[in-house]
Amino acid sequence: MSTPTSPSHPLVPLSAAELTRSRELLAAAGHLAETVRFASVALAEPPKAELLAWREGDPVPRRTRSVLWDRADNRTHVAVVDLAADGGAGAVLEWRHLPDEVPNFTLDEWHEAEEALKAHHRVREALAARGITDLDLVLLDTWTYGREVMPEQWRDRRLGWADVWRRETPTGSPYAHPVSGLKFVLDMNTFELLEVHEDDDAARRAVGAVDASPAVVGEYEADLLPAVLPGFSVREPLAQLDITQPDGPGFSVVDGLLTWDRWQVRLGFTPREGLVLHQLDWVDGAPGSEQRRTVGHRLSFAEMVVPYRDPSFDHYRRTAYDIGEWGLGYMTTSLELGCDCLGEIRYLDAVLTDSRGEPYTTKNAICLHEEDDGVLWKHVDANGRAAVRRARVMVISFHATVANYEYLVYWRLHQDGAVSCEVRATGIMVTTPLPPGEATPATGVLVDERTYAPIHQHFIVARLDLDVDRDPSAPGGLATNTVVEVDSVAEPIGPGNPYGLAVTTRTTPVRSEAEAGRSTNAATARTWKVVNPQRRNAHGAPVAYKLHTPSAIPALFDPEAPQFRRAPVMGHPVWVTRHHDDELWPAGDNPTQSAEDTGMTRWTADDEPLESTDVVLWHVFGIHHVPRPEDWPVMPCDPVGFSITPSGFFDRNPTLDVAPPRSGGPGGHCHA
Repeated sequence: MSTPTSPSHPLVPLSAAELTRSRELLAAAGHLAETVRFASVALAEPPKAELLAWREGDPVPRRTRSVLWDRADNRTHVAVVDLAADGGAGAVLEWRHLPDEVPNFTLDEWHEAEEALKAHHRVREALAARGITDLDLVLLDTWTYGREVMPEQWRDRRLGWADVWRRETPTGSPYAHPVSGLKFVLDMNTFELLEVHEDDDAARRAVGAVDASPAVVGEYEADLLPAVLPGFSVREPLAQLDITQPDGPGFSVVDGLLTWDRWQVRLGFTPREGLVLHQLDWVDGAPGSEQRRTVGHRLSFAEMVVPYRDPSFDHYRRTAYDIGEWGLGYMTTSLELGCDCLGEIRYLDAVLTDSRGEPYTTKNAICLHEEDDGVLWKHVDANGRAAVRRARVMVISFHATVANYEYLVYWRLHQDGAVSCEVRATGIMVTTPLPPGEATPATGVLVDERTYAPIHQHFIVARLDLDVDRDPSAPGGLATNTVVEVDSVAEPIGPGNPYGLAVTTRTTPVRSEAEAGRSTNAATARTWKVVNPQRRNAHGAPVAYKLHTPSAIPALFDPEAPQFRRAPVMGHPVWVTRHHDDELWPAGDNPTQSAEDTGMTRWTADDEPLESTDVVLWHVFGIHHVPRPEDWPVMPCDPVGFSITPSGFFDRNPTLDVAPPRSGGPGGHCHA
C-alpha cells in the first residue's frame, strides 16, 4: 500500500495518493465487494473546535468520509478512514449502515444508464415508432426521483427516469428536439428497464415523431446556424482587448492558502459543494503590527433545488437537487484562458474519484485572478483637486455543467472588506413541442415554433458560517455572534417630526431557532447583520457584517406540495441556526428519493438559543425563470447573487490607505 505525504494543513484538499490510500484501506478491511460503488469520497474536516485549536507544528489530521452503496442489495453505508492512524499505516474508523437512504447519483451511472437503455429492444421500438432509428443522434438524460412521484411498486429501488432528446446532426444541440410524451424508468443498480411511460394524449405523443416535430431553430454554434437561420452571419469582432499585469498577479497561493491585499482565505474543494472558502480573515494594521480579524469560518453552496412548475406529463417528475443528488464538484469543468478567464490567471486543479473510488483530476477547476472594478471612491473639491482611488477585486471562480444548464460561480473579495458572490446561469432551457393548433399552456412561454419552455425556479442555498471578529481567547475559541434583523421605519408626523422626514431603524435579534426562518420585506428595506456583542468599534457599537439579499425569490409552493415537503428551506430566503459540525445539508444528507425534509426542519425543532453563540447564516437566492424567446436556443448569462459588507466592523473607511492610481499626480490627486 502507498503512504501519501502529509500536507501542511488539515484543510488542504485530498490528493490522489490519499484517495487511493483510503480505497486500499477499505478494500483491506473487506468492505469493497465487486458490487460496491462509491457515491462520494471527501475530506472529513476536523470538528470546528479542533480546527480552531490546531496550530502549525501540530500533527495534521487526515480523514476521508465515503458514502457507498451495494448494487446487490441497495444498502447504503458511510465509511470514515483515518489516513494518519497507527503512525501513518491508516485505519477504518467507521463503517455504518444508513437505512432507508439513497445516496447521490454518479456521472458513471448517468453514462452507463444511457448505454444500457439504447441497447434495450423496448427502447429501440418506442423510438422507431416515432421515426427515430439513428440512436447516435439520441440523448437519454437520466434524472432522479422524489419519492411521491415514483411509481409505487418500485420505491424500494435505486430508481431513475430518462428524458429523450434528438440531435439534428452529430454535432447539433443535444437539447434542440425533445421527444415528447415518452419516459423510460430504470433500476440504476441493474439498469433493468422497468417501465416505458407514454402520455395518454395521442396528439402529444405524435409531436415526438421526427415528421411531426416543429421546425425549431435549436442550434447555437456558428457553423450550424446558416443552415437553419437564413441570412445568419457572425458579426465583426470588436477591437482586441488585452488584460495584462506586467509585474505578475498581486496575489499568492501556497498549498491552498490565498493571500491578496488584506485578505487571507484557504481554498477547499469537495465533490458535493465544489469550491469552499475556509478561514476567511482580514489582516488589519501596519506591517509589523498586523491584527488578524476573522470574518468567515466556512462559506459554500449547500443545496440547489430546481423545480419545474409545469404539471404536464413531460415535467411533473422534474425537480433537480443538483448538489445533494449529483454534486457540483463532480460536475465542475476545466477552465480555459481566453474563453472562460481573462488576465493574469492562476489555476487550481481538483482531485475527485469515480464510482470505483479511483482518483482523477479536473484540470483548471478553480480560476484565480484580479479585476479592475472601477472607482473605489472619489471627490472633486471646489478648488479643482480631485482625489480618486480605483478598486480592484480578487475573483475566485469555478464553472459547473449540470446537464442542460451551466452555473458559473464567482466569489469576490473587495478592498473595502466586502465579500460578494455571483452565480451566472446559462446553458439550454428545457423545452416542449406542441401539437399543431394547441395553445401554449399558462405554465410556460412560447420560445420557438410550436415550442414552449416551462416556468421553473433555481433555489441556491448558501451556507455562511460567519465568525465576525472571533476572540481566539474565548472559551473554545468559538464565535459569540448574534443575527439581528434590521428594518427601516418612517416615523409618524408629530412635534419632533413636523415634516414627516424622520426614518429610523429597528433592530430585532433572532433569539432562538423557533424564529430561524426569516422573510424579506422591501417596504422596510430589511437586511440582516451578524453582530459580535462582545467586540465594539471605536464608537461603542458592536462590530458586524451585513447580508444583502437582492436575488431572493418566492417559493410559491403550497406547504403540502411534495417537493416543498422535501425542501422547506425554500420557504424563507434567510435562516439562522446554531452551529453543529454535522449540519451541512439543509434538505438532508441524502435527499435522493426523499419524501420529507431531514435537514433544516429537524435542526430547528429543538429551538436552540441563538444569541451570543456560534451561529450559521443561510441565504436562499436564485432565479425565478419565466422564460423569454431571447433565452433560446442558448441562454445569455442571467446573474444573481448576494453580498456581505462590513457594518461597524471598521472604525472608518478601511480603504483610506489604498494606493492612488499610478497615473495620478502628487499625493494621488487627479485634475478635475
